[in-house]
Amino acid sequence: MHFADPAWLVLLVLLPLLAGTTLLAARLRRKQWHAFVAPRLRQVLLRRSSPLPRWLALVFLGAACATLIVAIARPQGDAGIKAEKSVGRNVLIALDLSRSMRVKDVKPDRLTQAKVVIYELLDALPNERIGLLGFAGSAHLFAPLTIDHGAVRETVEQVDETWVPLGGSNLTAALRLAITTLKETGQKNNALIFLSDGEKHDGSLNAIIDEAKKSGVYVFTIGVGTEDGGYVPNPDFPNGNTVDRKGKLVLSRLQPEVLRKLATDTNGRYALAGSGTDIPAMVSLAAKDMDAFEMRGREHHVAIEFYQWLALPAILFLIVSVLAGTRWRGLKPAAALTLVLAAAPTDARAGETATAAGDLAAGHNQPARDAFHQLAETANSPERAARYRLGEATAAYRSNDFPGACGAFSGALLSHDSKVVASAHFGIANSLFQLGWITLAGSPYPSAPNPAPDLASFDALVQARLAQVLKADAPDDGDTAGIPALDSLIVNWADAVKHDDSGLAHDPANPDLRHNRQTTLTYLKRLRELLDKQREQTNQAIPEPQPGPDPGNPGESTEDDPPKPGEQPKPGDGDKPKQPDPQGDTEKPNAKPNDKPEDDPDASGNKPPKENDEPADANPGPKPDESPEQRARRILAENADLEKGPRRSGHFEFNNPEQDW
Repeated sequence: MHFADPAWLVLLVLLPLLAGTTLLAARLRRKQWHAFVAPRLRQVLLRRSSPLPRWLALVFLGAACATLIVAIARPQGDAGIKAEKSVGRNVLIALDLSRSMRVKDVKPDRLTQAKVVIYELLDALPNERIGLLGFAGSAHLFAPLTIDHGAVRETVEQVDETWVPLGGSNLTAALRLAITTLKETGQKNNALIFLSDGEKHDGSLNAIIDEAKKSGVYVFTIGVGTEDGGYVPNPDFPNGNTVDRKGKLVLSRLQPEVLRKLATDTNGRYALAGSGTDIPAMVSLAAKDMDAFEMRGREHHVAIEFYQWLALPAILFLIVSVLAGTRWRGLKPAAALTLVLAAAPTDARAGETATAAGDLAAGHNQPARDAFHQLAETANSPERAARYRLGEATAAYRSNDFPGACGAFSGALLSHDSKVVASAHFGIANSLFQLGWITLAGSPYPSAPNPAPDLASFDALVQARLAQVLKADAPDDGDTAGIPALDSLIVNWADAVKHDDSGLAHDPANPDLRHNRQTTLTYLKRLRELLDKQREQTNQAIPEPQPGPDPGNPGESTEDDPPKPGEQPKPGDGDKPKQPDPQGDTEKPNAKPNDKPEDDPDASGNKPPKENDEPADANPGPKPDESPEQRARRILAENADLEKGPRRSGHFEFNNPEQDW
């Protein structure tokens, strides 16, 4: 047996120090009492108890600490050596290390981009044996085939163009070394991945390609660079770029012809690095068609952990230490009874909550509503009360008591939980929408599985409601019947949209809030269009006013309004109103010659209106030569100034008119 983390065992040295410190403190305390109290008074003043429980508590505490320290050190047993086994394939990577790979036509340069591709291949092929071969004027095997991808990654990080002393780009030598390396594995099918810029190569490839096909080597070629190319850097030259014998800068371009030939003749694939092609996926998919074999990986020791066998005794020792050190005489029966009584309401409240939730789930809405209301009233925290209000509001909503649901949902807004607040806003918005729909249709909005009304059905409901408003008689001291109902409908729906917005602020990902908001806005917009259309029709049906005396001042004539063509001016037009004589007799202004005195009844026995009577337009009764439909349109037009437009964005308000008639 051995320890995985033996450094923790150093803490065992602290345990004797803890025990010694405790003994010294006890002796010092006893010495102080002896110096402070006379021997004859010690029995009277001090009530001694047995020190055994305290020492037992100290011993068990030390045992618990020692056991825990040993457990933290992780004692382990040796179960033998186990070798890692995996099923994979051989993949050899050939990296071009010629000086042209330092051209910066791709960022940051060709060699760095090729290394990135190799890293991606290492991640995409976790179970394959991978090796690294570098070539320029000659080829060298830098990392043999292995499943230790970490070692291959470290080699790739360090390799550069200086690792191959001979310059050039000898693809033939690289391909020959790769075939030889893969043949030694004894596998029929192997993969070779070339990463190069495809510069002109030394030697002929035809013979070596035939050898690769006979050996079962699939060549995947990856082109690195661009066809526009760039100048080959060289720090040995004054300007930092390579210069040929004629003094011209050496320009290197991507030449993919050789790479395509290698891939095509060996049944492989060609891809361009940085072109968006998923090269690791391409290689991984093609490698699945090759023969796989079982590989034996690294060997490692299998350890058996024993710390769990020490954790349980340590916990038991700690419990015994606490129990032994507790002064049980301090826990009186009254205190125990208090604890029981304090725990009892919690259990009872949990039972009441479960009962209320069960009634709500079973559809017993009224009992559930009463139970949640009682729980909210007696809750010991505002957060719990807010959650109970949410249950009460849900039961009220399902009972179609939408005003009561609004009140209960408002109580749930006091919660600090964003989800609860969002649910409360969602419930208030739904309740307000239902109140508006009941005003319009006389029944709640249909719920699933009943289909939702479309705009055509909504138009029919609005037209029917407007028809009721047109047929209703206007009272003498109030608005036309139906106008306050439409006012309440629009206010409720506008407030519903506001609550949906507030709910989305707390829960932006809630799809129900977004759907309900859009539905309410659609109906609200359509209702506005229908009301505007009805108002236009009403205004067109109202006859244009004729020139005459101002209804607000019967004694004043309109001198500025000329008579219409073909119309004779009335007698007295243009004259000023007559003043009453001293005897108090009054004469009707602009009266015709055959007009009767003001105090005389007319032919029907009715007296003409006196000076203090209201004008004739205030009479809700029908006017002469006015049909019932025209009278209804006139009443609707008189009340059209109730609509004052939006007070703020998304909120439509209907105010009472300035004149109260």
